[in-house]
Amino acid sequence: MRASRFFRTPKGLVLVVLALLTAVAGAREGWAVFAAVAVATLPAMTIDALILHRMKGRWAFPSGALLTGLIVAMILNPRSAWYVIAVTSLVGVVSKYVVRGHTANVFNPAALALVATFYVFNPAQNWWGALPGLPLTAIVVLLATGIYITYKVNKIPAVLAFLGVYYLFATAAAYAGNPARFADLYRAPDLHAALYFAFFMVTDPPTSPPKHRDQIIFGAITAAAAFAAFDLIGAAYFLLAGLLVANAWEGWRRRREHRSRVGLDAPRQTRGARSVAA
Repeated sequence: MRASRFFRTPKGLVLVVLALLTAVAGAREGWAVFAAVAVATLPAMTIDALILHRMKGRWAFPSGALLTGLIVAMILNPRSAWYVIAVTSLVGVVSKYVVRGHTANVFNPAALALVATFYVFNPAQNWWGALPGLPLTAIVVLLATGIYITYKVNKIPAVLAFLGVYYLFATAAAYAGNPARFADLYRAPDLHAALYFAFFMVTDPPTSPPKHRDQIIFGAITAAAAFAAFDLIGAAYFLLAGLLVANAWEGWRRRREHRSRVGLDAPRQTRGARSVAA
């Protein structure tokens, strides 16, 4: 009963969808895909389970670490050295407890880990989880599952804002400059990567805003920062860098909102204390 309830939650649904995409990709890529997933998830889940037990005093299923490990594995080349995949996932899990706001982690763990370890290992990223190596019809699977998850977690404005601004910038830059430089953004694997990124990372509930107005701003910031990273730096992690910038904005927004709420509540508490004293 508890398992069935979990798989009806947003996190449970995302895990099911990512497992489906892994199975579809694995049928084409072979054993390396499943080995990469195991290397990414098992150490991360072990560490997260120990941390959760230490914090809560009881054992809990480390679903967050499973999700982080899956995303890390689905972005890195599955034939990367095993320790690169494992360490990247571990960095993501630990970051949830190190970089925190008032109620949750500030940065998407997988994105932060992939950017942080890039300068240590310089691993290849082929986003196999987005199914770029399969026939073009496979994008239908990615679109169907991604749209489903986006609807379930109520993040449609964030996804539309990201994709709209991202490709608006790419199209404008292509017309204004050298079109060949931006053509790859419209082809596999970059197109598939952008869709996977929008559906499964921009929509991450703990690190993205719940309100639709804030989601639009969040998606636009992600797109603008990602395109700037692509155009100015050309780093392989340009999408992830854009998300980290938007995560920082969201962390600041939540902190400001919390301070405002506390500031409004303080006078009420003071008035209440005076009335009791009276």
